[in-house]
Amino acid sequence: MVPINPTSTRLLDALRADNSSVRLKAALAAGTQPDPGLVDALLARCAVEPDFFVRDMLTWALTRLPAELTVPRLLAELRSERAQARSQALHTLSKIGDRTAWPAITRSLLHDADDEVARSAWRAAVVLVPAGEEKELATQLAAQLGRGDRAVRLSLSRALVALGDVIEPALREAMTNADPEVRAHARATRRLLQDPDAGFDLDVDEAKRIVALGPERGA
Repeated sequence: MVPINPTSTRLLDALRADNSSVRLKAALAAGTQPDPGLVDALLARCAVEPDFFVRDMLTWALTRLPAELTVPRLLAELRSERAQARSQALHTLSKIGDRTAWPAITRSLLHDADDEVARSAWRAAVVLVPAGEEKELATQLAAQLGRGDRAVRLSLSRALVALGDVIEPALREAMTNADPEVRAHARATRRLLQDPDAGFDLDVDEAKRIVALGPERGA
């Protein structure tokens, strides 16, 4: 274990403070003066921190440390029973961008029952996917079209669109799915691919209208 200096010991106390502003400042300080001795404490805090902005600062602090130190520990967090630990580890891996982490982005994470974990896995996957494996990733992502609420569907669409034109075959197949929600989501995603500035809600509404009218009347 890497020893912690006295200043970092004070930061540890601040990271556990009741006041979120104090925790945010502590996370900022941890990133401003990176201390390898803090990596385990930062990861542990990521798993339980309730404030979004503090979690994001904790991720930034972790990205300031050497990848050879943080990545193995982040990969271990992916096996945690705590959903937030998995989600934050995936988010941090996507920010670090070390492609050696790709094998750890498993199908089970991409299909995780927890929406936040799945969303983080989708984002990490499109950052880390090796050249030549984009089509298989597109298939895995497209299999979840129609999942969740608007925020979840938008995250999935954005992840798919980030892969580019390779997603077209998977979208075409999804547009023949028996579930109208899947078909609608696939059409909305295709429109985002064609026009990234298009409004997602409008796309979904239009896709549902086309599904309801049928391809000939809705075209």
